[in-house]
Formats: sequence, C-alpha cells, structure tokens
Amino acid sequence: MDRLASMRAFQKVIDEGGFAAAARAMDMSPAVVTRLVADLEDHLGTRLLHRTTRRVSLTDAGENYLDRVRVILQELDEAHALVTSQTSELAGVLRLLAPPVLATHVLAPLVSGFRQAYPKILLDIDVDSPREPPIQDYDITLMGAQASFDANVIARKVLSSVTVLLASPAYLQRKGTPARPEDLARHDCLRFKPAGGRTRGWRLLHETDETRFVDIEVQPVLWANHTDTLMHAALDGAGICAIAVGLAAPFIESGDLVRVLNPWITDRLTVYAALPSRKFMPRRTEVFLDYLIEQTRTRVGSALVCCTAAETARLLLVEPLGDARGVTITDVSFYQGIKSQVMEGGAAANPRSPVVANRPAMLAVSTRLG
Repeated sequence: MDRLASMRAFQKVIDEGGFAAAARAMDMSPAVVTRLVADLEDHLGTRLLHRTTRRVSLTDAGENYLDRVRVILQELDEAHALVTSQTSELAGVLRLLAPPVLATHVLAPLVSGFRQAYPKILLDIDVDSPREPPIQDYDITLMGAQASFDANVIARKVLSSVTVLLASPAYLQRKGTPARPEDLARHDCLRFKPAGGRTRGWRLLHETDETRFVDIEVQPVLWANHTDTLMHAALDGAGICAIAVGLAAPFIESGDLVRVLNPWITDRLTVYAALPSRKFMPRRTEVFLDYLIEQTRTRVGSALVCCTAAETARLLLVEPLGDARGVTITDVSFYQGIKSQVMEGGAAANPRSPVVANRPAMLAVSTRLG
C-alpha cells in the first residue's frame, strides 16, 4: 500500500465532500480513491468514514486521524517546497482566494504581467466571500477591511486606500460640480446599500484631518449592494458614487471618472493578504506578494496623481476664468523627486513612478487656447 497516497486520498475525500469529487480533484477514478481509503482503514484496523448513499462523514477515529494527517502532509509539502525553492526556476501552483470585487479589480489586472515575469507559476483563483475565509487552505487570501480591522490572522498589508466621490465628466457637465458637501443634497447620488438597510445620512470624512466629518442628508436615485453596479452607473452618467481609489483607478486615470469634493472621503479601507500559519512560505508566494503590493500601490498612486491634476486644473483654469470653454489641458507633469507624466498631448498618460504619501510635490499644467 502507498500509505502517502492513501492519506492524501482520505484527506481529499473530506475536503471535497465525497469520493467522486475527490477522484476528480486528484485526476483518478472513483474506484481507485475508494480502494486507497479502504486500504488505509485496513492498515489501521479501524473505520475512518461513515458511508451513506448521500454523504460521507468522519468517525471519531477519523476526526483524530485527519488532524494528524493534515499536519503530516503540510510538513511534507513544505519540505518539498523548501528544496525546490533553491532552484533558479520558479514553478508550481499558487492558490488564491478573493471576494469578487478584489478578484475583478485587484487580481485580474495583474495576471498578464505576472505571467510574463513568471510563466511557470500557475495562478489558481477561487472567487468567493465566505463569512470565515478558509485561510489555511490557500496560499494567499485577499481581504478588504475598514481601517479598524484587527483580525487574529497572519497577514501583510497590500495597501491602504480611501473611498472617494466620483462622477463622469458628462454628468458634471449636465448637473454641475458640487463645491461643498452640502451640495450633494441637490445631486443624483448613487449609494452602496449596507447590510443594515438604507439610510438617508451620508457621512463624509476629511482625508487628512481624522477629527473632521460632516453628515449630509441625501435622497439617492440608486441603491445597490454591488460596487461594480454603482461604478458602471456612474460611468454612464447616472450620478455621483463613492468608490475606493484602488478599484476605480483605471477609470480615474483615463478621465472617465472624476473626483469631486476633494479632500472629502466616505471611508478608509485596507486590503490585506492573509497567509496560512506555516513555518515556511514558498518562494512563489513571496514573489507574487511582492508583485501584488508593488503593482497595486503604483496603480493607486497614479490614480491619486490624476485626481490631484484634475482638481488643480479646475482651480487654475475654471475658477479664475469663470468660463474655461476653449481652454484645453495638453500636458500635466507631477514632480516628487523625479518627473512623472500624467497627461501628454491631451491624453492620459500612465505614470511610471509611485506617489509617496505626505511628501511635497509640484504639479505643472500646460494648456492651449482654441
């Protein structure tokens, strides 16, 4: 009997919820998986599973044995990963779990670039939002949390972001740009529907002064418990919504969404990468974490630069002139030690340098008339 194969088959039957599912996951026939588990029970001299036509469940002996099997197989996998990590070539499967919004807007944009850098690492992404994520079953579990998040898990902070107010240029041209938080009461607002139910009050926080806030009563034209629904409604010109900068970054950089009421925000959010409690972290996990953090922070920094550029251009042009029709912004450069091009030739550019928070910077805006 291949005891190691039998132990893996036994664990997989429980993890997958049955012999047929375990066979598919292990690329074996159900008969082979059944025989492996039966051989293991014969070797131990006790029954590990209760079998019925509908389900399988652990016996008391099976529960105790499974706990030890998980530890043994994890130690073996980590020993294998430790040895293989010493080679120059990175390969293997990287299992990730993320809620839909983070899978769509954080993970998916990274796949192409990461695959080009590490072509032999296979990303296996599960998209789900369980109340208690099975962190031990994945190499990385992405979790979004408010700034007060304090979970008892091993995690690395991917980024801290803020939820800003955004609208499309078409909406702002039609309805005007709010100058004060109180102006939201006269605008079409698109609100996220919390689990506790709808409320008319919308609390705005000052981005740089955490002691300042203002509560505004608004009558939303749309409630939705789905971030993408709100964002795409805003893109179509339906109104003003609140979206985390990290999620809306591509649309902010392209100019399809414009930040309003800067420096007011609606929330502070942090994205964490939760890790299983292992003694050894595979090298492929390390390189993906580094890539995830670098790329995500760069994207958010670039979006914030674009927000700053748009607001500065409005202050420089629209307010002093009263009417900026006929004035076209051609180039915007952001200087923070080195030059980053935000807009070039009238089109949005992709800054290559990350923005450093709380560091002085200079913005240069070029325009033309006609």
